[in-house]
Amino acid sequence: MLCSDLHSALKPILARYEDSQIVVVRDEAVSGLGISELAIRVSEASKSLETVQQIWDFFFAQGLTRRALVIAIGGGVLTDIVGFAAATYKRGIDYLNIPTTLLAMIDASSGGKTGINYHGLKNSIGAFAQPIETLIWPGWLKTLPAKEMLSGFGELIKTGLIDEGLQVTGDRLWDKLLQYDLDRMDIEELTPLIAQGVAVKEQIVAADPHEEGLRKVLNFGHTFGHALEEVTGDGFQVTGAMPHGYAVVYGLIAELYLSVVKLNCPKEPLQQLTQIMLHYYGKPQCKCSERGQLIRLMQQDKKNERAAEINCTLIRSVGDPVINQVITPDEAHEALDYLFSL
Repeated sequence: MLCSDLHSALKPILARYEDSQIVVVRDEAVSGLGISELAIRVSEASKSLETVQQIWDFFFAQGLTRRALVIAIGGGVLTDIVGFAAATYKRGIDYLNIPTTLLAMIDASSGGKTGINYHGLKNSIGAFAQPIETLIWPGWLKTLPAKEMLSGFGELIKTGLIDEGLQVTGDRLWDKLLQYDLDRMDIEELTPLIAQGVAVKEQIVAADPHEEGLRKVLNFGHTFGHALEEVTGDGFQVTGAMPHGYAVVYGLIAELYLSVVKLNCPKEPLQQLTQIMLHYYGKPQCKCSERGQLIRLMQQDKKNERAAEINCTLIRSVGDPVINQVITPDEAHEALDYLFSL
């Protein structure tokens, strides 16, 4: 839910719980709510079982019952971890997300996917557990650096590329995104685009909450993107990993290339996104020698329905996504060659 006043939106929700049964888990970089809280230093490396154990210990120390509410305040990594901890504590307690980054607002904080990274694989341990609400207050964005904003915009680009054929919002989001001035990053102009992007995702998730079919369209760009993120992050044990939204943009380039080659998708979206990538995101910092590792990671992706296959979502055109597209290692090599040649 998009809100203009965070505290006013919270008030009726909190009234449903006992004060002693409401806690906050937040990124230490953001302010809290004056409620019993645990502050966590967040990075991709903290998306681990050790962090979940820290949160469970906090829940037990606070004496939380199954009637408790946990409020997660932070970016997508934080909401993923807290959602997983809440989903597994005493077989599930309520949680509410307050995303503080554009990436979390557009993607991670809604949809009910929770989890951690394990054995160097992104989100390989997790659960579907819907938050009782996601409160989106665009005011958080005023303090974000440009790189964080661009990362979030990468997920919005993905949403725009799959939107039209799903007939979710009427006006085509992709056209609006092409007109948005990424140099200015005006929050007021961005807010309706956030609302439209969230509406697209919410309708898809409502129709397919456990990703058995339609929801797979949201994986566009993520098969290649997750592999790139994992390679540059050295199994997520370093803080210099490629930002998720950047990885999604690079993954979209590779998967748009395959869409052109395999599904006769018009070249215009690929050309348009390539220009955006080169101007704002730069080229992916990967070595040619890492192609084999990237393909092995794609073959281990949790989205694959058979061992060692590479499963992608592609598009026939903007707004016409096609799920369960199995590609060969040679096709993956070709797409990576295209991406790295730009």
